[in-house]
Amino acid sequence: MDSTPPVIDGATTLVGIIGQPVVHSRSPQMHNAAFRALGLNWAYVPFPVEPAELGDAVAGLKALGVRGFNVTIPHKQAVMPLLDDISPAAVAIGAVNTVVIDGGRLVGHNTDGEGFLRSLTEAHRFRLERSRALILGAGGASRAVCDALARAGVPALRISNRSAGKAEELAATIRAHHPGCDAKALDWNPLDHRAAINWAELIVNTTSVGLHVGDGSPLDTNGISPGHIVADLIYNPPQTPLLQKCAALRARTLNGLGMLLHQGAAAFALWTGKDAPVDVMRRALDGEPRPS
Repeated sequence: MDSTPPVIDGATTLVGIIGQPVVHSRSPQMHNAAFRALGLNWAYVPFPVEPAELGDAVAGLKALGVRGFNVTIPHKQAVMPLLDDISPAAVAIGAVNTVVIDGGRLVGHNTDGEGFLRSLTEAHRFRLERSRALILGAGGASRAVCDALARAGVPALRISNRSAGKAEELAATIRAHHPGCDAKALDWNPLDHRAAINWAELIVNTTSVGLHVGDGSPLDTNGISPGHIVADLIYNPPQTPLLQKCAALRARTLNGLGMLLHQGAAAFALWTGKDAPVDVMRRALDGEPRPS
């Protein structure tokens, strides 16, 4: 991997990521390696933004001439009223993870769903149209994953969230946009989770539980078997407590690094108008050590 630092000058085009936290993000390494590989005078910067400062931050990025930015927890839904336009896919999902600033207009997109599906099908061979899925969480990332799975033909989803109302609303949204998908909300409790584990072939954690040192698993893994695929959208650490427990039970597991790669490649193309050098971006992610 080319570790040469980018040369920043008055002609450098800036992009970045807003969220809280963003200290763990590997997106800067991935995108800056891609810019170097294509000889682009661009740079990608992380911007920690508290929820109360979101409006000021978005206005500031626009004023500074930034070309675009990724959006991560907890801003994927809150950023939407601040944008001038939103792609139909992002409207259907109800969340934005990529913003393009063009001619002073802020346009929101969502590349998370595409990134998740590419990562999942790249890592594991199975029939999505025959697989039932349990989704933990109902935030912006969950909305993208649920929409992508429903579009890919998954016949049934069960969505569990600590705030039951958010799970109910997301399930209703999926049913409205994908009438062929049986999407229902579950209460967040061990009994319902255990029944859903026995029912599902695919389990996806979209919550932030497992991101921080000392976190446990968001799910009691009793009932997990080698027939399950368990995905966690967290990629740093690469093995969350959930994935560790499920791997010990011989389930097939997947962390969020592949989703990060493929959603990032799609965002790169939106910003630059060029195909992303996916192999370069993959090597940058594989070679990036975890921050201490």
